Amino acid sequence: MRKLTLTIIAAALWLSAAAQEQYKVNFQGAKPNIADFAETYLNQANDGEEDDCADESTNAFRWAWNTYRKGQKLTPGHTLTVDAKNGFILYESRQDDGFKLRVEMVYWNENDGRHKLIACGTYCFKEGTYEAGQFDGLTFLRYDSNTKTMQYTAAPGFDIQYTADDGAWVSYDLPRQGKDITVNYWYDQGKRKTQKTLKWNGKKFTF
Repeated sequence: MRKLTLTIIAAALWLSAAAQEQYKVNFQGAKPNIADFAETYLNQANDGEEDDCADESTNAFRWAWNTYRKGQKLTPGHTLTVDAKNGFILYESRQDDGFKLRVEMVYWNENDGRHKLIACGTYCFKEGTYEAGQFDGLTFLRYDSNTKTMQYTAAPGFDIQYTADDGAWVSYDLPRQGKDITVNYWYDQGKRKTQKTLKWNGKKFTF
């Protein structure tokens, strides 16, 4: 847990510095889709360095994404689901010891017609039980259709938590269908959980 806490602090400092950076989103057609956002996120906003060991989960997601884009098959134990219709991507990596890395990416259209909100969530599990990993977390970016760029942004309407006041670990399920985020509170070292819903109103999330 100490390692996770230090990682969260470092990530917060990095996001604060990166928040001013704007990343060009290249796309064909009238508007970008989830694949365009993933390409920008993985190969611009996260440096695109596969040998950068600072974030193994992002490296794994980037490898799977670039392999998929080349039309190649992933190696056994890795799956990548690209649901363009629902604006959703899921990458999973499974190991023989029961460890699973799960990375979700999704976007929402904002009510103003100009912006889109993109989220990427990373979480680790062991034999179906949540086990807080070193690089777990939830990240948001915002796309501006006027500038055709996206940049990191704070969670709209709520504060991201990784531990609750009662000591529970906290993870977030991004929606493949619908618009709301499910917040999971894990107790007894991840063996028991309760849930709440963050509802999307076209601008921000509220409980």
